[in-house]
Amino acid sequence: MNLSNSDLNERLYFINFNQDSTSLAVGTKTGYRLYSLSSVDNLDQIYENESEDICIVERLFSSSLVAVVSLSSPRKLRVCHFKKGNEICNYSYSNTILGVKLNRARLVVCLEESLYIHNIHDMKVLHTIRDTPPNPAGLCCLSTNSDLCYLAYPGSSTTGEVQIFDAINLQSVSMISAHESPLAAMAISHQGNRIATASERGTVIRVFNISDGAKLYEFRRGVKRCVSICSLAFSIDGLYLCSSSNTETVHVFKLDDTKEIPQMPDEQQSWMSFLSKAVTASANYLPTQVTDVFNQGRAVASIHLPFQGLKNICTIVMVDKVLRLLVASSHGYLYVYNLDMEEGGECTLWRTHRLDGQLDVVDSPKPIKLKEVNTTKLDKTTKTESTINKKLDTGPAVDTNHMTEDCLDYTLSVAIPVGSYAGALRGHPPSSQSDAENHVDSLTDVSEDRFNLNDDSEFPPVI
Repeated sequence: MNLSNSDLNERLYFINFNQDSTSLAVGTKTGYRLYSLSSVDNLDQIYENESEDICIVERLFSSSLVAVVSLSSPRKLRVCHFKKGNEICNYSYSNTILGVKLNRARLVVCLEESLYIHNIHDMKVLHTIRDTPPNPAGLCCLSTNSDLCYLAYPGSSTTGEVQIFDAINLQSVSMISAHESPLAAMAISHQGNRIATASERGTVIRVFNISDGAKLYEFRRGVKRCVSICSLAFSIDGLYLCSSSNTETVHVFKLDDTKEIPQMPDEQQSWMSFLSKAVTASANYLPTQVTDVFNQGRAVASIHLPFQGLKNICTIVMVDKVLRLLVASSHGYLYVYNLDMEEGGECTLWRTHRLDGQLDVVDSPKPIKLKEVNTTKLDKTTKTESTINKKLDTGPAVDTNHMTEDCLDYTLSVAIPVGSYAGALRGHPPSSQSDAENHVDSLTDVSEDRFNLNDDSEFPPVI
């Protein structure tokens, strides 16, 4: 049965790409699904879990490790091995979980006024950043690069300050004054050396060097004042940056400025030299806002979605040896566009896929009007839950059957008793695990390396 657009919006609570955009996670009121993005013509479903209403599901690269949060238990984080169907552990916190970020070294849990940094190898809490400025949207980002493992979060609720934290050495790195208005979106490059930011105004996107806070690029997204940036994403090679908003336009910016500029004829050189000097001279008496516009870059490519006013996320990834721009929307569709960065301009829609478990569709759905969907249901639910549960932040709890304030020992809560981690990964009960499986765990200090997640091969990937 075909679902209407409003039905799709009611079913989907969460959509996000994994760290390298090789898969897509979808949280619904009946569980969650994982899709492979290895082909643009077919959207292959990797896994489907039918349980409770899932509002957060984050997958670790191509491994079988997922972090899950449900609307019915918004303060509880569950770490699962979805391929084996095992819940590895769970933690409970004193307030609603607004965001979860992870790489192969760290797992970060974001609450409204605090951040918890876990060692992903044994899930111990390594550090807690308390009394952060109110962050009701759970805005934060974690580098996918475990060597340059930076965590970024808002340093102010009134201005666009970005706080950079070293999640490996557990120390503050710098504070970047990115915008005058509060932050709306952030993204760290896959290399871990750059961060892109956008404010609530949504007109300018800036890229900074993380190590020293120097501004590297400034792009003008548009001139509208009522634009809400939904997402920012770097391409894997760090050469492109895409941004999506509540409008129908998605922009792609080019960050590579190292190419040699071709020589122009002498007459044209003279004219351009004169024009350049004139603009430079005018900077002495023109307003700063005007001269800044001259220095801002513009999008080299863009797409126009068949809807507006809906939350969505975008990413740039190479699929089938072609550079693609992917946009997943809260009304239940994944749009695949071809990117021609040589020509630039308007991109071509290649495929449209449904995210509700139904058959794929090739043609784009009809344009969506704002009145046809309810985009605030999840926001209201989260806000209400956050208001009710806002208490003194005392850290994650071990026992979910008791209030957080009564559980302060921070001990890992293992949902299923296991004799060895190697056996648990194979789905063997403790009594049936072999000596070889138990020997695997004896070789590793549990306190230092509970989960072997240095690469996908150590934590069994989906085959």
